[in-house]
Amino acid sequence: MAAVTTISTWLVPCLIAFILLYGTIKKVPSYEAFVEGGKEGFSLAVSIMPFLVGMLAAVGVFRASGAMDALVHLLQPLLSAVGFPAQVVPLALLRPISGTGALGLMADLIRTYGADSFIGRLASVMQGSTDTTFYVVTVYFGAVGIHRIGDALKVGLLADLCGVICAVWIVTLVFG
Repeated sequence: MAAVTTISTWLVPCLIAFILLYGTIKKVPSYEAFVEGGKEGFSLAVSIMPFLVGMLAAVGVFRASGAMDALVHLLQPLLSAVGFPAQVVPLALLRPISGTGALGLMADLIRTYGADSFIGRLASVMQGSTDTTFYVVTVYFGAVGIHRIGDALKVGLLADLCGVICAVWIVTLVFG
């Protein structure tokens, strides 16, 4: 375990030193390239902002309207029959939409049920095994001007569904 800690402590500084050394050997002006990349990153962040604000507003409306609670209540009998705890349904629904909102829900589940509870463990695994699909598609695809997102959205949501199913299966298998 000490070796892993040592490696993780030194990995990033060594990687940065390697990049700078490699750039020097290849005669690349490293500092200028870094500054240019920073400028591009800043302009990208500014261009993403309208898409980000729109997505966050949509998530807020979905939660505040009570639509999420109604959907959970509607799905609860079916999910209980297959061993899916109703308490994590909002997390499974919100995770493809908002990482920050899902993180808040996960923290609330852990605070309510405990980190070592089945629900706390399931929420943690689910948070790590799914992605913010709508966020990625909306913000990043919108920023680069991609308008035909149908296939990417389908594959992303299918991957999220697989992540949720596998999270339930693995947590039940390991901690059941």
